[in-house]
Amino acid sequence: MNVNANRNRDTKLKAVQSKMARAALGLGVRELAELAKVSPDTIARLERGEVLRDRTVEDIRRALEAAGVEFTNGDQPGVRLRAK
Repeated sequence: MNVNANRNRDTKLKAVQSKMARAALGLGVRELAELAKVSPDTIARLERGEVLRDRTVEDIRRALEAAGVEFTNGDQPGVRLRAK
């Protein structure tokens, strides 16, 4: 993993970032749950702002990144689609 990827992981995936990423990819809760190999309730809990295990959040983040999302952090956390 390169230094920039490590920098992106310094900030935990936020609920709003998960929602924005799903919207950008056109994924529903069930589709993301399947990609991340978690339950749809787990996605809903994350997006409500509930605290989840770090490993679970990382699994969701990896699934979204594999689907084509880049996370931006810092003062204004957000998402963008990777160029194809």
